[in-house]
Amino acid sequence: MTFFLLASATSWGDRLTALSGFHQVCLLLAIGLLVWDTIEVGRNDAANLVNAVFGARIISRRLAIYLAGLAVICGATLGSSVVDTARKGIFDPTTLGSLDAALSIYVSVYIVDTVLLYGYSAFGMPVSTTACLVFELLGAALAINMDSVHWNKAGIVMLGIVCSIILSGFASFVIQRAARGAIRTRPTHLPTLLLHGGWIGGGMCAGLCYFLLLKGMKSITWVKAFKVWLQQIDEYVEMGVGSAIVFLILWGVFAIFIHLSLVVFRKRAAKLLFPSLAILGMLAMAFAFGQNDLANCASPGLASISLLETQSLEIGTKVPIATWMLFACGLLLFAGMTTQNAERVTKAAVATGSMGDHVALWAPNWCVNLATSLLRFRGKEPALSPRATITSTGKTVHYDSLRACVIMAVSASVIATASSLSLPVSTTYVAFAAVVATGLADRIFQRGDAELKLGRSIWVVTSWGLSALIAIIATFLVATAINQFQVIGIIAALLTNFVLRRFLKRRADRQAKRVEEEAYERIYPERFALEEDE
Repeated sequence: MTFFLLASATSWGDRLTALSGFHQVCLLLAIGLLVWDTIEVGRNDAANLVNAVFGARIISRRLAIYLAGLAVICGATLGSSVVDTARKGIFDPTTLGSLDAALSIYVSVYIVDTVLLYGYSAFGMPVSTTACLVFELLGAALAINMDSVHWNKAGIVMLGIVCSIILSGFASFVIQRAARGAIRTRPTHLPTLLLHGGWIGGGMCAGLCYFLLLKGMKSITWVKAFKVWLQQIDEYVEMGVGSAIVFLILWGVFAIFIHLSLVVFRKRAAKLLFPSLAILGMLAMAFAFGQNDLANCASPGLASISLLETQSLEIGTKVPIATWMLFACGLLLFAGMTTQNAERVTKAAVATGSMGDHVALWAPNWCVNLATSLLRFRGKEPALSPRATITSTGKTVHYDSLRACVIMAVSASVIATASSLSLPVSTTYVAFAAVVATGLADRIFQRGDAELKLGRSIWVVTSWGLSALIAIIATFLVATAINQFQVIGIIAALLTNFVLRRFLKRRADRQAKRVEEEAYERIYPERFALEEDE
């Protein structure tokens, strides 16, 4: 083994010295920025994985991160098909004419992506790493060669993102309203769960199993064999209902299992039913995230390494990605999930959909004013969600376990389906749509800081559009500079990156402190007035 490692190191050393100066810099940057950008993606998208479980205070955030991290690593190891779509599906590297042009695109994407994601994470803003990647690739490709862009594929990816938002929002609203109508504010009440717990929990489990296994893990041998069997059933009955039959059978099996558990274990099972389903949904979503969002950070770096190793645009884009590389990227995603900025994104995402009256959030005045105008048309109906409670440690419970289940189950199912189609969709968009839609179903905007929460939602959606505009313009400029000036262009872009990161961190820290103070003033106006007098 030692000899093999030394031989590999010697081989790579020989290859490195044989490269030109620009190619050496690009190789080092591809490796370094791959690590950096993967951490940034994990940092921002961590909120999408644990916000529901954390907001419902089912388990601690640290434990949720560790459990979700394991699922992310497993999903990333099986995420090669989505990575292929991102590394050569948006544009065709073989039409660029030179290796330098392709490397300029991939490096510029990383330089812009790292500072863009860092800025959004620092301000606690969830941003679509998928949309950023797509628009960054488009901007860089337009700067080098407009004819290299696969407009049809880019359009399909963007359409998939839009459809995933609509599907997630619609499904979340309908399922949450139906579940809330049955359960009301008693998610641990045994008589209520004996009536409705089986079909609600069974449907969620069936959806997770169907979409995660048959859709998201279709490359596994036994799953392939099972899908062939389903196709044979469809051909036999000539109605194409094989998948529907499997889904209904799964639903029935899980419903019976849950009902029997409630009958046997009574109050203990009633207390654990929805919290357990929420954790299961979190694991499923984390697995789907690892499969799908790995493309947003790994594809540019892995593509650059393949191109430099083969020195061929034609061969480099077809080199299969080693499993150990995908596994290593999964570890880096997990590392990003444990950072301070990831916690800031989580808390802000949870507060946006909170059923509590007062939240610590920030939104521009125009967003709050627009939200105030929109809320004038709301009816007089009372909120359906229970009042927020405080745990023994003084933490606010922002969601109940029923709503956490719906958010996780719908989000995981939508993302797993996209992964099965090799489409990199936005975990951020899907999860945020589920949070807002379940909040609308529960009428959380009927009381408390409704204007601020809705204003924050408007600001988040607006910022998504701004991120796409920034991504395409910034990578166009950076790719042009690198393609024209090579190493000098890289140095200038990196310096700009570092300066912007420092500036954004200072602004974000000041804003976070101000938001906490304003929330404290709203919650304890008398105490704040007393402190002012003193």
